Order: sequence, then C-alpha cells, then structure tokens
Amino acid sequence: MPRKLRVGVVFGGRSGEHEVSLASARSIMAVMDRDKYDIVPIGITHDGRWLTSGDPLAALTAGEQIAAPVDPQASATGRELVPGATGGRFPPLDVIFPVLHGPYGEDGTVQGLLELAGVPYVGCGVLAGSLAMDKIVSKEIFIAHGLPVAPYRAVTRKRWEIEPAAVIAELETHLGYPMFVKPANMGSSVGVGRAGDRVELEAALDEAARYDRKLLIEAAVPNVREIECGVLGNDEPLASVPGEIVPSSEFYDYAAKYLDGRSESRIPAPIPGEVAAQVRALAVQAFLALDGAGLARVDFLLDDLTGKLYLNEVNTMPGFTSISMYPQLWAASGFPYTELIDRLIELALERYADRERSLSVYAGAMPV
Repeated sequence: MPRKLRVGVVFGGRSGEHEVSLASARSIMAVMDRDKYDIVPIGITHDGRWLTSGDPLAALTAGEQIAAPVDPQASATGRELVPGATGGRFPPLDVIFPVLHGPYGEDGTVQGLLELAGVPYVGCGVLAGSLAMDKIVSKEIFIAHGLPVAPYRAVTRKRWEIEPAAVIAELETHLGYPMFVKPANMGSSVGVGRAGDRVELEAALDEAARYDRKLLIEAAVPNVREIECGVLGNDEPLASVPGEIVPSSEFYDYAAKYLDGRSESRIPAPIPGEVAAQVRALAVQAFLALDGAGLARVDFLLDDLTGKLYLNEVNTMPGFTSISMYPQLWAASGFPYTELIDRLIELALERYADRERSLSVYAGAMPV
C-alpha cells in the first residue's frame, strides 16, 4: 500500500478574507480522503503568527490569539522556512494546500515563501498570484492580450486624499454614473461600492481606500449578468461549464456572497451555446495570460442586451466550500468535490516536478 501523502492545509491569514479562508479550509479538510492523506492543519492569525499544534482551525474560529508554538526558523537551507516542513517537530510535508484568500496569501507572498522552501503547493505561483490580485495590473495584461475589459480608471489613495475634486471630475468625465469602486488588491467584494451619484462616489472611494493604496474604478456594465467559469490545470488547462450568479442585492457584495444566503447560482448558466463557448475560451486565455497553474475562477460581466462579454477578474484561490461556485462548476463538469481536491494535489506535484527540472546552477560557470 502506497505511503499516505502528508498535506499541510494552511488557512486564516492577515487579509480581510480571513473568515472566508477558515470556511474553505474547514470544508476541504472534512472531505479529504484519510486513506490517501495525513492532514496537517496550519493556521495563520490575523497578526501573522503561525499555529501548528493543537487545533488551529478551532482556535482561529474562536478568535483566540495564541502565540505560534513553532518558530519558523528562517534558514537559507529551504524547508526550515515553513513550519511543519522540517521534520524537527513532525515528518516533512509532501505538499501544501494554501487555502488563503486575498492579500498575504493568494497574492504570491506565501507562494514565494513556499518556493524558497522548496515545498510543492496547490495553485498558482508567485507571478500569477500577484498579477491576478492586483486588478489594475491584471487589466493591463488582459488588454495586452486582446481580452475585453470594461472601461476603467486607476487612482491612488494619496491622490484621492490630496486632490479629491480633480479625481471626481476625471471619473465623471471618463466613466460616468453608475460606476463601481474597488480596492485594487482585495477579494470577496470587500471594500467594493456602487456609486450612482457624486455623494455615493465619494463614500465609495473613502471605503475602498480603507483597504488599499490603489483604487480601481470601473464603468458599470448595463443589463449586466454575472458569469463565472472554473479553470483547472497547468500548461494545458481545462474550463468548466459556465455558471451564473444572481445576487440577492444590487450587486454581488460580501453580504450577498456569504451572509444572507439568498443569492442564487445557476449551473450551467442559461446562456446561448456560443456565449458559453466564448466564456470558456476567454477563461483559459486569461489564465494562461497570467501564467496560471492549478486553479482559478474567472469572472465575467455579460451585457444581456448586446451579448458583449467583459472579463472582470481572475481569482487564483476562489472560495472553496462545498457550496462555493468553483467546486460546484467542476462538479457539474465531471469533477466531484473530493476528486477535485485530489486533482489539485496531483497538479501541484506535477508542477513541482517540472520546476525541479530547471537548473539552479549554471553548468558553465567559472570555478570560484
């Protein structure tokens, strides 16, 4: 019988999506096949401390501020950088599933730590994570690849604070009402606001500026429908059937996603076949444009009157409870939840093996 893989599941983190991460990790660990995996839960507190003993998930769920019991022992030798990957406290981890949403987790920061430590991990790498997290930079990448995006403007928090009148005038001239304001580096609709007039725009800019130094302002797509598509794979990714979100409020904000339970998912999305094919093709193109790996959920805005699609954003670690959109999309496409987790772990090991093929020492270097 093959040895079970030791899988470190990392959750929590320093972002505003801390609680979403806990829900995703709880759901993942509940269904992972214990005949295949030894599961090692690793929690990260709001202030960045790593919890590796006891029940980290219960501790973070209860909001306990427990000092990290294991010193990460930063070391140039690699695996000592990651708590639990050393073999000092317990045997080395074979792979890590970083179930972290938002900044300081999904944005390439933790991925960089894992790269330096030489540990295989699920999901996108440093580049894709950081590009996708920054909604302004990712739009510039999409435009360079000929992918359709809605009209937008970028504003820094400092500029908004120093010259608010000029910012308002620029946005009203180039975008017009209604418009959406978002922190450039955040997910789960945290800090997102809709502005139908100047008063609402000022309030939305103030709210978004609480979460980031860069603000994205987008023109609202008329007659809008929210379409989402899952991507799974490494160099030859697959796209799921598209799904549609019918939000319980004016737009799919944090409350509509996680709190009121009244938003509706339609899988597959009731859209024409040619539109569904376009969604799937664009989702793969966006994933490859960012050098994605493992998984992503690609979100679109559809003008239901004209049929025009706009690429909204790419989420490199989407919500992952059993009722989250990404797992549901793949369940409808032939990958049930447990099998999807298995496949993601396989993809992590495949990508690590491919990365290890690259030389880290120049064979023709002069002797020291």
